[in-house]
Amino acid sequence: MSAKPFTFPIKVLPDDIDFMGHVNNARYLNWVQDTVLAHWQKLAPAEEVASKAWVALKHEITYRRPAFLDDEVIATTVLEKIAGARSFYNTVIRRGEDVLAEVQSMWCCIDAESLRPARISREVAENYFGLPRKQDKPAET
Repeated sequence: MSAKPFTFPIKVLPDDIDFMGHVNNARYLNWVQDTVLAHWQKLAPAEEVASKAWVALKHEITYRRPAFLDDEVIATTVLEKIAGARSFYNTVIRRGEDVLAEVQSMWCCIDAESLRPARISREVAENYFGLPRKQDKPAET
């Protein structure tokens, strides 16, 4: 089970277009970063936003269709899970019903001051991002 999807509108700009007349593949990763960071900034408490930063650890992207100038594009991301300082996102970039790209990414939360990995508290994960509570172990009899 995962948290609720977060949508982020994307404006395709002239600088996004490559020599073949469509959005450059690298730009999709910028869109994923913009989406994940917007998700954090919108949902996390202000003190968490101020004290934490994010670095990408891994992206796995599958390109399905090209995007073009003036396309109306939406990125939808879901925070699938948090493990320690790592967060795992699934982002789908669409133009209408057409899937343009699917991206699985792993991010590391860091303390904004020390730049060391920082855990997201269970309270923040559950209360602000809707991640399900872990089941308590049954009491031994």
